[in-house]
Amino acid sequence: MAGNQNPFFTMFGMDDPFGAGEGSQQATPHVEFNATEDFRQLKDKFASMSKKALVALVIVAVIALAAAYWWFHPPINIHSVDTWMFVAVFILLPTFLFFRAKTRAYKNGTSKVSSNAGKAKAFKVLSFVPVVVFALVLVGTLMSVSFFPGNAQKYASVLQTTDMEFTQDIQEVDYNEIPVIDRESAVLLGNRTMGAMSDLVSQFEISPLYSQINYQDHPVRVSPLVYADLFKWLQNREQGIPAYVIVDMTSQDAQVVRLEGDKAIKYSESEPLARNIDRYVQLKYPFYMFGEKSFEIDDEGNAWWICPVRDFTIGLFGGETVSRAVLVNASTGECQDLDVSEVPEWVDRVYPANLLIQQYNWSGKYKDGWINSWLGQNGVVQTTPGSDGTLGYNYIAKDDDVWMYTGVTSATGDNSIVGFVLVNQRTSESHFYSVAGATEDSAMQSAEGQVQNLRYQATFPILINVSNTPTYFMALKDDAGLVKKYAMVDIRSYQNVAVGDTVADTQKAYMSLIAANGSGEGSASSDSAIEASGTIKTIAQAVIEGNSHFYVTLDGDSRIYDFALPGMLNVVSYAVGDTITFRYIEGDPTSVAQEIVEAAVNSTQDSSGQGGSSASDAEDKDGSDGSASGEEGASGQSEEKAA
Repeated sequence: MAGNQNPFFTMFGMDDPFGAGEGSQQATPHVEFNATEDFRQLKDKFASMSKKALVALVIVAVIALAAAYWWFHPPINIHSVDTWMFVAVFILLPTFLFFRAKTRAYKNGTSKVSSNAGKAKAFKVLSFVPVVVFALVLVGTLMSVSFFPGNAQKYASVLQTTDMEFTQDIQEVDYNEIPVIDRESAVLLGNRTMGAMSDLVSQFEISPLYSQINYQDHPVRVSPLVYADLFKWLQNREQGIPAYVIVDMTSQDAQVVRLEGDKAIKYSESEPLARNIDRYVQLKYPFYMFGEKSFEIDDEGNAWWICPVRDFTIGLFGGETVSRAVLVNASTGECQDLDVSEVPEWVDRVYPANLLIQQYNWSGKYKDGWINSWLGQNGVVQTTPGSDGTLGYNYIAKDDDVWMYTGVTSATGDNSIVGFVLVNQRTSESHFYSVAGATEDSAMQSAEGQVQNLRYQATFPILINVSNTPTYFMALKDDAGLVKKYAMVDIRSYQNVAVGDTVADTQKAYMSLIAANGSGEGSASSDSAIEASGTIKTIAQAVIEGNSHFYVTLDGDSRIYDFALPGMLNVVSYAVGDTITFRYIEGDPTSVAQEIVEAAVNSTQDSSGQGGSSASDAEDKDGSDGSASGEEGASGQSEEKAA
């Protein structure tokens, strides 16, 4: 390349268009731009426009404003930040510039406008109107902050929480209804169903929504299909979206539900124009501020969009809550505008989980005033975070509703909880349960430690009641996101961890564990426990992992019943030939005893008293083993009772 020729133009066989290469006689062009002067000239031209030009400009501005409103569809509401951003950009700023330009024109005069001090003063006054509006918005913002006098108590009362007893309010778990997978696993299972839709796979994709609801008494996640791209929308918009995906959280079954005829989804997120669900519902209710919507299905399987209406109760932008909900039929576009108290029971989600957590944190932080929330922090609590720093919560089914669950910890954010809170996502009914124990993150680490050689990762746990013991239940997944094992962790003693390949195996191991450690506070529910009665055929003792177990068989019964100490300590007073009645949890190869119902009926006590001696001898042996395993107290009590 000769000289200093520009390599870019040489590559394409072009000469230097600016003639700036070496030996060129033409100098590089120089452009001067005076921003202040050019802007002044622009204002002068704008101020000196004729009336016809101004009318045409106004018409164009109105059309542009209407088009911008239709496309961006901000709510027309003084409590909406989107509204004020729209007003500031499209109304306040142009109005301010227009009035300032007119003020300058009438003050100095132009070729088309003569100087007029009165009009200049009038336009100057009008130019302050947008400034005053902007200042009022700033004042409203200031009145929304928590340190504004009186606001702390208002924030604390947005969500009303009632203290409840865990064992009285939370029923013992039904393992046929417990969700065993988390959202990520549900997404994996749901996305794999696309292979079963050979006629749809090239036209549609699955939306990432996956809303969790209760459907036919089962926790499920549902998500609609969406158009794959703009061209797929053009091809299929007349017929609509023909299916949605449903994933059963208990059985892990995923299926595609076909929607035939007029039940196809016409209003969706992937619609780019008038049937876009956000645009459609906002333009239909222009004064409503809509929050995070959800996709749900009713009891007949019809698709609906649930659009909560946001309301701000403190200043302009503070104290967010939900006052109403608009239900939109995804097929017909039919809308139902309902108060929160009027929302039908099949709807499971009106209040988003992140809003409920925010409201509870307001209550925990500001209930004793704003100053205490920063300085003394007496009684200040907050919800527990997730393992990755995000919000930590999950969902449980209760009373045919979906309740958001999260732990509650102190303001210092240590590794223990003072209790946990359940909030109904349909009604915002909130319950607090005082239970001291480990945080969800600590329980997850404890469960992962049981399988550390496999490097499984624990999902965020859900709360269940096992024999009146607050328990974390979680799945253990491999690197591919597939569920491999399950774990149960005692909230109050998170070193008590049971792991199994199935939910039934995990349940059996955990029941044995809490019975051995005496963690259970009461008998198992009649739904999960079975009553057995009979004459003891054999009784044997063993020490497993430092815990004493009595294994009992009954005449005419092939089962082996496991009585773990110290929870089932009364079993030491029984011997072969005694009649016993107890409740147990079915298992294989052993069934775990939960409660002894009747006292011993010793058929040989009057003649020889050998039954008591046998139990005493057995407990003497257990005493030596228990001493080695740190259970001297329990063994001593057993020996005294047997004697």
